[in-house]
Amino acid sequence: MDPRDTRSSYVPLPTTADEAATTSADSSRRRRHLLVGATSSLLLLLSLLGAALYMSPQNGADHEPAVLKSNEQVQPTVLKPAVSRGPLDGVSEKVSGVRGPSNSFPWSNSMLQWQRTGFHFQPEKNWMNDPNGPVYYKGWYHLFYQYNPDAAVWGNITWGHAVSRDMVHWYHLPLAMVPDKWYDINGVWTGSATVGPDGQVYMLYTGSTNASVQVQNLAIPSDLSDPLLLQWTKYEGNPVLTPPSNLLPKDFRDPTTAWFDNSDSTWRIAIGSKDDSHAGIALVYKTKDFISYEQIPGLLHKVAKTGMWECVDFYAVSASISSANQAIDTTVLATMSNSQDDVRHVLKASMDDDRHDYYAVGRYDAINNKWKPDNAEIDVGIGLRYDWGIFYASKTFFDPVKQRRILWGWISETDSEKADIRKGWASLMSLPRTVLFDIKTKSNLLQWPVEEVDQLRMNSTTFTNLTIDTGSYFRLSASRAAQLDIVAEFEIKNTTLEKAVEADEEYSCATSGGAAGRGLFGPFGFLVLADESLTEQTPVYFYVSRNSNGSLKTHFCHDETRSSKATDIVKKIVGNVVPVLSGETLTMRILVDHSIVESFAQGGRTCITSRVYPTKAIHNAAGVYLFNNATAGPITAKSITIWEMSSSNNRSYNGNDGEP
Repeated sequence: MDPRDTRSSYVPLPTTADEAATTSADSSRRRRHLLVGATSSLLLLLSLLGAALYMSPQNGADHEPAVLKSNEQVQPTVLKPAVSRGPLDGVSEKVSGVRGPSNSFPWSNSMLQWQRTGFHFQPEKNWMNDPNGPVYYKGWYHLFYQYNPDAAVWGNITWGHAVSRDMVHWYHLPLAMVPDKWYDINGVWTGSATVGPDGQVYMLYTGSTNASVQVQNLAIPSDLSDPLLLQWTKYEGNPVLTPPSNLLPKDFRDPTTAWFDNSDSTWRIAIGSKDDSHAGIALVYKTKDFISYEQIPGLLHKVAKTGMWECVDFYAVSASISSANQAIDTTVLATMSNSQDDVRHVLKASMDDDRHDYYAVGRYDAINNKWKPDNAEIDVGIGLRYDWGIFYASKTFFDPVKQRRILWGWISETDSEKADIRKGWASLMSLPRTVLFDIKTKSNLLQWPVEEVDQLRMNSTTFTNLTIDTGSYFRLSASRAAQLDIVAEFEIKNTTLEKAVEADEEYSCATSGGAAGRGLFGPFGFLVLADESLTEQTPVYFYVSRNSNGSLKTHFCHDETRSSKATDIVKKIVGNVVPVLSGETLTMRILVDHSIVESFAQGGRTCITSRVYPTKAIHNAAGVYLFNNATAGPITAKSITIWEMSSSNNRSYNGNDGEP
């Protein structure tokens, strides 16, 4: 059966008539939560005691920690309390959104139901976070992800699982792995998939033990003939890796996909951590069988004062071959000579300190286990980001069918946990993006939604050579403005540019006045998810400034400050500089999908993702506008095409339909 012919299995929120009954149930749940809090405190004290035993001198650096012995297995807890995560768990609080009951907004069911997306991947209900082990296998794209099967807040972390033929239309499958062993009883955390030459799939993942120590574990498919990979077997000798003695037991997580090194016929993986000076680091291990590992001396890379490196990713891109073939299979990464001028290696880390994904482009010396950035001023953690909005814990994989590298990112909520609990779900995935090396700038990557997303386009409207006068705006026709794909090209006339003689070097998206702050050459662009009175709007725009040397600098921004009348959400102005080369016009692509706006400037040189939660600009009241707030003169929109987007209509696979 074709997934695109099926209907969504999402169950709507209760109707208003049901809310009175829900209030009584909520009161009962609050009483239960008091008991949960007491239980959680006791569990926390036991966890701290276990960690102290792990670090005690009597264990010694040369002995296996006592808490990791297999004879100390514990019985799995079927349903653990759904409590918020914290630093003592080795992970961070929900820092991207609002916590607690203060300033609660009176959300209606209609508002909350509208927030669910139409074509971004998300589970049918409950909490999700990091993408895990994406892989192509026997005709299916597999996406695993961190998931709480019991609630819309972090906790009880298992692996959710979905499959797709095209990364757009998905089947929700049964849970792939659950926390049922002593070495992952506190969470089946993030991991990566490697497919060997013989077709075997090796899934390495971080487990949080019964003492909250982070260890690396191995799982393999129970039946390699099953294209859906429904069943997984955990290696009986897990864990296969424990934290080195010089690292804290909660700073050792998220193994990468493995790459093969021909020099000694071993597979290598990288794992993120931090040292005692708060420098972010990446360690490398080698193995022949994915069971026994040896740490390679030295570090792959280190950047001072960047803190814990989570979800490290490491892969190669080419700078010389055509765009269609620039992606390079991870398995050949280490065979590429450091002297090859047409190859770059990308090192990416998710920074636990600020919850953003940073990357840098550089060279890999496999012999000496060293990676070096091309430009130290934009090293990992201090320079380029995949996305300047909400985007974290990302992971790439190589698509052998279309010879491309695909990127997934976790898009968290910026609302309150109270709202998440009421609507019954939290978080979603970015659109899958292709990743290419920018052969024009030779300094950054290009990210772009996979071509399969285009199949959702319908009912297009095109405008050409529109002149937008200074300080003006007007509405563009789009009957379903909650789900849109907008592609636009702008031009500033030379006669307008010549009016600027003074430098404006201090401009930045985050510290500016947003879309309402006027400059000579900006802001200008689109207002999406805007109501007719423009009391709610999310501007996506360019702002062009002039440097002291006379050159122009282009900024690409989202202004979330007026995206909603609600008071219990985080609203920022986000964005960054986007490289624009001589002779290029300004281009942007905006994908609007209810509560997410995902934008790409200059072919994906700069990307921004925002979560927005309108209260008025929803359903048929949502509109899209073109605006120009520049003071120097008019802006020309050389071309604008707006597509309404259909929904992906994902569904559950229950095993009775035959092969999906």
